[in-house]
Amino acid sequence: MRKGRPPRQSGVNCAHMKSILSLFGKLFLVGLVLLAILLVYLDALVSTTFSQRQWELPAKVYARPLELYPGRNLNAEELMYELRLLGYRPVQRLQAPGQFSQSGNQVSFYSRSFRFSDETVAASQVGIQFAGSKLSQLSVAGNSAHLFRLEPVQIGGIYPRHREDRLLLRLEEVPDTMRQALLAVEDRGFYSHWGVSLSGIARAFKANLEAGRVVQGGSTLTQQLVKNYYLSSERSVTRKVTEALMALLLELHFSKDAILEAYMNEVFLVQDGPRAVHGFGLASRFFFNRSVSELGLHQQALLVAMVIGPSLYNPLRNPERATERRNTVLAVMYREGVISDVEYEVARAMPLQVSRQPRVMNSYPAFLDLVRRQLGSEYRQEDLGSLGLGIFTSFDPLLQRQAESSVEKVLDRIDTAEQLETALVVTSFDNGEVRALVGGRSPRFAGFNRALDAVRPVGSLIKPAVYLTALADPARYTLATPLQDEAIEVEMGGGQVWSPRNFDRTSHGQVLLHEALSRSYNQATVALGMELGVERVLNTLEQLGVDRDLPAYPSLFLGAGGLSPVDVAQMYQTIATGGFRLPLRTIREVLDAHGEPLQRYALQYDRVFDSGTMHLLHYALREVVKEGTGRGVYRDLPADFMVAGKTGTTNDNRDSWYAGFSGDLMAVSWVGRDDNGETGLTGAAGGLRIWSDFMASASARSLAYRVPDGVEHFWIDQGSGNLSGKDCEGARLIPFISGSQPETAEECVDRRRGVMEWFQDLF
Repeated sequence: MRKGRPPRQSGVNCAHMKSILSLFGKLFLVGLVLLAILLVYLDALVSTTFSQRQWELPAKVYARPLELYPGRNLNAEELMYELRLLGYRPVQRLQAPGQFSQSGNQVSFYSRSFRFSDETVAASQVGIQFAGSKLSQLSVAGNSAHLFRLEPVQIGGIYPRHREDRLLLRLEEVPDTMRQALLAVEDRGFYSHWGVSLSGIARAFKANLEAGRVVQGGSTLTQQLVKNYYLSSERSVTRKVTEALMALLLELHFSKDAILEAYMNEVFLVQDGPRAVHGFGLASRFFFNRSVSELGLHQQALLVAMVIGPSLYNPLRNPERATERRNTVLAVMYREGVISDVEYEVARAMPLQVSRQPRVMNSYPAFLDLVRRQLGSEYRQEDLGSLGLGIFTSFDPLLQRQAESSVEKVLDRIDTAEQLETALVVTSFDNGEVRALVGGRSPRFAGFNRALDAVRPVGSLIKPAVYLTALADPARYTLATPLQDEAIEVEMGGGQVWSPRNFDRTSHGQVLLHEALSRSYNQATVALGMELGVERVLNTLEQLGVDRDLPAYPSLFLGAGGLSPVDVAQMYQTIATGGFRLPLRTIREVLDAHGEPLQRYALQYDRVFDSGTMHLLHYALREVVKEGTGRGVYRDLPADFMVAGKTGTTNDNRDSWYAGFSGDLMAVSWVGRDDNGETGLTGAAGGLRIWSDFMASASARSLAYRVPDGVEHFWIDQGSGNLSGKDCEGARLIPFISGSQPETAEECVDRRRGVMEWFQDLF
């Protein structure tokens, strides 16, 4: 029996082994099935989403292109300011795009190519001669030219929810030395491996072991791209295995050049506030304010150096560490034969040359806010943040600079306690394009946008709507209609009585309609408004473009109810254009990612008031600045420069307003406090001072005095409003709608004859 036991034990062990092997075999088969399923899933993920992810690009928002032509109002300093915003750099001699030089009153620059919707402008050498504040001569490529469009400044972007931003590059746009540097430092075997490099892993392990810390990674560029595209930064075996499998699949479906191009556009390089800057294209703009094709070897090496540690080697925060790492990359480039020994020594001796110039991107949050709101009614946020659209706007960097300068200068002068806030809206006189927008005292702060969202009482800015309502009825009202400026009581219901007073607390008796407006008499205005009726005035405001609910009470006549500066700008835009209502607009056209037009925003307008009626209102608003509440504008403007406008002051001097226009610009200025506290400022002491300072530097054309058909001028006695004679005392030449002039003539003494008789009496 003892001798038979071993065979029985052997049989049991053999059966047990077979059972184990069977179990492992089944588990292996299950594992293969699961691996196959995983591979199918990963393959579908890689093959279907790689191209889509590559092209998930924010919308780019551009300013207007600066148009250069002989006779344009532009000086050399303004042109160079725009060139610097575009990242052009000063040189002694032009050699490549992105450079400019100045000699006396001549500026030359080497433009970059740019694709507009209607043409592609090639890179060219441009020469400009200035005569004072005008562009006198223009040459392109050595030949006299009539017009040249400079590429527009990109002022911002509209990003996807993950806030990633990138400027897409094609592989051929990247300098060959930069491509070779990246491969030499990050993945020397890129063009020979299949997505995973065992030799690279071994080499990295050896280097890290010798250094005693992680100095080199073993992942290929393909693996890094997979991690950035699809995976987290979690350090685990599962994630690394998944990364390797996906890298192999990516290499199976796409070419090496496509993968390298994707990597160069995807790699994260710096965090700019809430915006994550990805790719060499945008990083080049961010750090050097120039395109990748314009980078020197030392700058190319710096961007490559940052790949391994964007925060660690950020040249703005860690310049010494960044320089050391850059020089290491240059040494690798030299060792691998990418650059010569001379190039290595020159590049190694170069400073970092990171641009310290204020960044243009997203520096104008108030204007970009308005752009987003106007786009929001027509485009989905998902499309704006991912389709790579080009948004071309009316924004003018030169006007914006002057607007910000005027705001800063005037507020620093009148408000040492820094309690005041402000907003300034600037539009084109003739087409309603918003050219500049200041949303607060700190224009770079992307917070509360007062230009759009500060809804405040406007005071006397509303009065032109009251007087326009009257003038639209020439059978009853003219500029010479007598009004009574005297104490008035208005029943408000519930036993309440409203008794408005003039600002100077004085009643002025009988005054003519034009004088009541130019002097901003409250009592006369309310009396006129009561004759007209609140509903008629509200209808006029609606026709002027005011799209906001206002109180249907007599206090409306003095500016009760709230409007934002943009609301006021819409109202005064219609007044400035002589009765054409043009919706304020910021967007000129939208292009797709390939530069093809998606939508053009043509000029839209409606004639809502007769040109003759508007001419009468313009007369009164010009009188405001010549002899009324707005005459302070001529502290800054030349006496012969014609403008028109209206001051606005609210109760207890809480809000200071001015709205007006010249022959090329319309602007609205507001000054107040966010807590609605007293400012101590009238419209003339706050808003007007910003407006006039801005116009004195920005406006190039005086308001023209054009008399439309159906308007005639008559001499009127200023006291009675009756007809008078040219040489009569108190006579004033006033426009009338034909047939509406007074029928009664005033007897008067000829001023010249009276003086002569007095002189004769002396003898």
